[in-house]
Amino acid sequence: MRKIWKPLIAVLAIGLAAFLLYRTLSRYSLDQLIQAVAAIPTSHLTAAAGFAAASYICLSGFDYLALRYVGRPLPYYKAAWASFTSLSLGHNIGLAFLSSGAVRYRFYTRWGLSAEQVAKVIVFCGVTVGIGLMVLGGAALLLRSSLAVEITGLSKFAVIVLGTVCLALPALYLVLATFVRRPLRIRRWSLEMPSLRLAIGQVVIGSANFACVAACLHQALAAVTDVAYGGVASVYVIANTTALVSHVPGGLGVIESVVMYLLPGQDLIGPLLVFRFVYFLIPLCIGIPVFLVTELVYRRKNAVRSDMAEAAAQA
Repeated sequence: MRKIWKPLIAVLAIGLAAFLLYRTLSRYSLDQLIQAVAAIPTSHLTAAAGFAAASYICLSGFDYLALRYVGRPLPYYKAAWASFTSLSLGHNIGLAFLSSGAVRYRFYTRWGLSAEQVAKVIVFCGVTVGIGLMVLGGAALLLRSSLAVEITGLSKFAVIVLGTVCLALPALYLVLATFVRRPLRIRRWSLEMPSLRLAIGQVVIGSANFACVAACLHQALAAVTDVAYGGVASVYVIANTTALVSHVPGGLGVIESVVMYLLPGQDLIGPLLVFRFVYFLIPLCIGIPVFLVTELVYRRKNAVRSDMAEAAAQA
């Protein structure tokens, strides 16, 4: 069964990612795609692409820290390889916890991690995502509370309370990482709090990741409308949280709807299309062939090893 379902996961992930790429692009004509990109000044387009790349570098840091958390540190290039490939597909497939987790499983089990260790890596990365969202959201709500009131429609008191809670939870996480050493047991599995050093790394790199994504969106929107970074960060946190809850592949339609609702009166289709193109579609176009080549290479290596083992046994 293992020989069947592991390759099946790979085939399904590649096929679904390719279908989603086609479905996303088929909603627009070639002229629309060209016009949307051409309407964005080169400086904004370059900055958006740079912030998107910086975000994926931060995401590779999630895996790098997670591997140290489970006691199986690997070279950075392996963590970056697994992270980019899994997330470039997972961001577009939806249910990222499962879809990117399945791809991570393909990589990390080859490199000696057990299923339990891979599961802990996935949980660690998921916690880092939540921490990053809370820190960015809390900072945006408190630093630009008036703008957040205008965008969200909440009272200033509610905005301040919500921002404070968002920042208090990561602070509590650091406190627990400092003092709690007893593992949490769930049946046969156990989960331990990370060390304070790793927890601080989660807060820093998780926040930096979402700050870069918000900056990518801000650069696209700033090409057509005068909107502050703090406002875009607040909107993005709301949009991304909605997309995560809905599990829509790549937040397709969700991010656009939330941004256009919270920032009305502007023609934002072009910038939003550019953001989706830069942050989701370009990584997907890279991630699919990388994953496919990886599968072919490792399959060939396994076949060679099997032949050598069979030859040694016959000898």
